[in-house]
Amino acid sequence: MQPGPFRGAATFWRRSIQARVVLSTVLLSALVVSLVGWTLLRQITDGLVHDRVREAVAEAGRSSDEVQRSLSSATSDFDLTSLATEVAARGAIRGYDVVLIGPLTRDQVDEGDLSGGERFTSGLDLTSVPDRLRLDVEQPTSAGTSWTYTEIRYQGEARKPVPGVAVGTRLVLPADGDTYALYHLFPMSAEQRTVALVRQALLTSGALLLVLVAGLSWLVTRQVVTPVRLARRTAERLAAGRLEQRMQVRGEDDLARLATSFNQMATSLQKQIRKLEDMSASQRRFVSDVSHELRTPLTTVRMASDVLHDAREDFDPVTARAAELLQNELDRFELLLTDLLEISRFDAGAAALHLEDVNLVDLAHRVVESVDVLAERRGTRLVVRALSVPCVVEADIRRVERIVRNLVTNAIDYADSSDVVILVDANDEGGALAVRDYGVGLRPGDEVRVFNRFWRADPSRARTSGGTGLGLSISLEDARLHGGWLQAWGTPGGGAQFRLTLPRRAGGRVSRSPLPLVPRDAVSPPARTP
Repeated sequence: MQPGPFRGAATFWRRSIQARVVLSTVLLSALVVSLVGWTLLRQITDGLVHDRVREAVAEAGRSSDEVQRSLSSATSDFDLTSLATEVAARGAIRGYDVVLIGPLTRDQVDEGDLSGGERFTSGLDLTSVPDRLRLDVEQPTSAGTSWTYTEIRYQGEARKPVPGVAVGTRLVLPADGDTYALYHLFPMSAEQRTVALVRQALLTSGALLLVLVAGLSWLVTRQVVTPVRLARRTAERLAAGRLEQRMQVRGEDDLARLATSFNQMATSLQKQIRKLEDMSASQRRFVSDVSHELRTPLTTVRMASDVLHDAREDFDPVTARAAELLQNELDRFELLLTDLLEISRFDAGAAALHLEDVNLVDLAHRVVESVDVLAERRGTRLVVRALSVPCVVEADIRRVERIVRNLVTNAIDYADSSDVVILVDANDEGGALAVRDYGVGLRPGDEVRVFNRFWRADPSRARTSGGTGLGLSISLEDARLHGGWLQAWGTPGGGAQFRLTLPRRAGGRVSRSPLPLVPRDAVSPPARTP
């Protein structure tokens, strides 16, 4: 199943420090640019609006003063329409709209009746004058001039509404006390276009700045990450056994010093590894040579021991006992020598398999029969439980039988006269054989150390089976040679279980074992049956 794009992106994010640094830098830069851009745009907008309001109030004041002078000098044939037309024409030239409301008689003003004649710039919608501004200007308590923000609307759909400033002034006709309300509507189209232009410039420059920041951070991090990646590749090659690999040193900066230190470390490791390899090879040759050289004197000593052992009945009791001890120790020495030769084959990589179909159930019964005398002498009962019959795997029968015999004799040594149960089961991938005892068990960590050469769980215990201390180590190598597993589990006082898992066919792979490593009766071991 191919990984999805999100999983691929997540994997790239976890593995690439350069991508994380660049993205983090871009995000932080975007935050800073946004804050700075918003602050600049706000200040520019406030400045433009403030200047426009100041100009509008000043222009409205001058226009209102002219209208007030015209009203003050008006005669009896005063024509309000011509005055409104004149003010509207002046506003059209200077870029603003005019609304003149009145006259409002003194009685109307006193009674709060604000209805009166309305004269305004052609095409203007009177709703452009906010009601709250009219209340401020046309009320009797009005201070004279007020202003507010508004939206200037026009009749028809030819002209769209625009934001603006509305400035209202209250005018009084001295002759009869009638009141007029003069409103100047100043559009802010130019300021709106300026703000839009500034906003677009900030967005464009911000985006360009982020692209530049991303590029610069990519280049900067690349200078740091590239040597790290080279160090990783070199370390992987060293781990793969290519000990001659080294990093290129350029310059004298910290990264160059790191590369120099890395190369020095690699050189030291190479020397140590080669030294250990030479020592290991010498040790393997020594073990192999000694084992082979001991064969000849061992054969001679064996022949002499057999003669003495056969004639022990003619000796006195002390000499006869010495002959028996000599025979037993020679048997053990010969077994040890055989194991050492086998270990030397594993170390030299010369071990080979002779494959055939092996029924693990029959093999388990055969091993039980061969060690039954030892089990009876220890007061241990051997039980074979076949959960799957038959259980056939392709393996080297001699090596597999040796593994099972080592596991069973080891279990008898540490079973403390309790039962030893041999479980056999199989699945589609392979077969498994587990040896369970209820003796002293294993301490935490011993399940790994138990396969070390000459390691003993309890050094004070004597080997009743005559083992050499190499059985489990050889068994582990035999299991690996088959492509299988040999695993151990144990708990102090609760016994132990060793599980052998082999693939069904040679060269196959096993992903799960038919038998659990931790036995089902691990919590409460069953009582020994008579």
